[in-house]
Amino acid sequence: MQINGLVGLIILLADIFAILKIANSSESTGMKVLWIFIVLLMPILGLLAWFFIGPGDKKLRL
Repeated sequence: MQINGLVGLIILLADIFAILKIANSSESTGMKVLWIFIVLLMPILGLLAWFFIGPGDKKLRL
């Protein structure tokens, strides 16, 4: 597997993980939809934004 393919796969898996954590968070439905949209629209930047300031369990990110 090429390096680019591996990096893409890792980003995809991390985005799926973030979306699941967002969906299971205690935020309102509107905030969940907004965060999921951000992660889907900007996979790398959205993932970083979610990691540092997004909804979800702050104690366990990974």
